[in-house]
Amino acid sequence: MTALRTILISLSLALAAFAFAPSASAGDPVIDTAIAAGEVGERIDGYLGVVGTGDATLVRKVQDINNRRRSVYEQTARDKATTIQIVAQLAGEKQIAKLEAGEFYMDDSGAWQRK
Repeated sequence: MTALRTILISLSLALAAFAFAPSASAGDPVIDTAIAAGEVGERIDGYLGVVGTGDATLVRKVQDINNRRRSVYEQTARDKATTIQIVAQLAGEKQIAKLEAGEFYMDDSGAWQRK
């Protein structure tokens, strides 16, 4: 149990950087607009998702951001000797906690919710 606690504390500290870092979509007006319009939301697994259907440009931009996030999650998982799934889930929880009222997130059941 102590090893698990140590890993979780280490991951929490490592992921604290996500809390203070700018959003992966910062500076991308298409994604920022889509988030504000409720067309894109945060998923509990640490990635962005398209709420409903989106045009091809929006889907490509979401995929690009998710690829960049995955790269960060992979590096963090290697550095902390844990799995990418754990890192991504912790990051997802932090991203959802930072959402503003009216923005969307996907819960554990896979349903989109408005914060």
